[in-house]
Amino acid sequence: MSIIIFIIILLVLVVVHEFGHYIKKKKNGIRVDEFGFGYPPRAMKLFRKWDTDFTLNWIPFGGFVKIYGEDPNEENTNGTDKDRALVNKPARVQAAVLVAGVVFNLILAWLLLSVGFMSGRPSSVSGTQLSEFVQDPKLTIVQVMKDSPAQEGGLQLGDVVVGAKTNSGTLDTFSQAGLISFVSTTKENEKITFTIERKGNSFEKEVTPREGVVEGKRAIGVSSDVIGVLKLPVHKALVEGTKETWQMTKGTALSLGILVRDSFLGKADINNLSGPVGIVGIVGDAADFGFIYLMSFTALISINLAIINLIPFPALDGGRLLFLLIEKIKGSRINPKISNTLNTVGFFLLIALMLIVTYHDIVKLV
Repeated sequence: MSIIIFIIILLVLVVVHEFGHYIKKKKNGIRVDEFGFGYPPRAMKLFRKWDTDFTLNWIPFGGFVKIYGEDPNEENTNGTDKDRALVNKPARVQAAVLVAGVVFNLILAWLLLSVGFMSGRPSSVSGTQLSEFVQDPKLTIVQVMKDSPAQEGGLQLGDVVVGAKTNSGTLDTFSQAGLISFVSTTKENEKITFTIERKGNSFEKEVTPREGVVEGKRAIGVSSDVIGVLKLPVHKALVEGTKETWQMTKGTALSLGILVRDSFLGKADINNLSGPVGIVGIVGDAADFGFIYLMSFTALISINLAIINLIPFPALDGGRLLFLLIEKIKGSRINPKISNTLNTVGFFLLIALMLIVTYHDIVKLV
């Protein structure tokens, strides 16, 4: 099921990206020969509209638009339909077309995050300035330490603490500080019986706190927080969606910048990257937590797709933007053979990187 969800997400994100290119090209009178759902080989032609073939292709991981004049040659630079070729449009038009896909990915992320705020999304009461909009707050386990008493006792990430008791008392204050205080004051080898809610079911788990888990006090090895459902009116949801889109975009760009820097310095760790196999696992985890989590994760992937496409590397939108900048500076067009060769080499290098990352994902699984 995770694979199917991942394919759907990737298809939507790439098609939205390509649709951004498509709209901008058609608006500027650029000929678009094909809009493909999935990658070739072609399965069937769906229909023809607005002088474009809409096709369904066998490889479902995304989509593409085939633009007349994207890769310059004698026909599209000097042929009978040269006025509709991308390569013959002004540099500002070409740049706008290239950036349009990125803009559409950011807009999609904003919409997903905003809808999440409208629908109601999990939020920490202490971690938001909109606590008055947080409904049904509950003490929730947000981290379980490996080999801790909590893990040994069966507590899991996302468990809601409904109650906790020992032979000498019960948990009265349902907060992070209240739980820490309650656990630290237990006697040696005294068991705590937790009443837990998990995925609609309620049951009890016994955990015995011990010394050494956390320095200076008896503990069970969990972090907790009071989490409820943050549901905002439309106008506030749109504002918060904008803020979160900006924060995610800024964080993604910073992380990518560090990765690129470390790559040049030989410090990058490929194990920190995830390919399709690794993302499938993350998608499965997000789906388990609910549709709102999945929407937020999809927004994050959309932002990543936008930022990555702006990298000035051949075959990416950023690489083509770099070529435009070079042409603007030198005052003449780059030799088409050179630009086409660089884009082809860049494409295969990206495929090679993806295969390497996928191999590491599989190795981590086995």
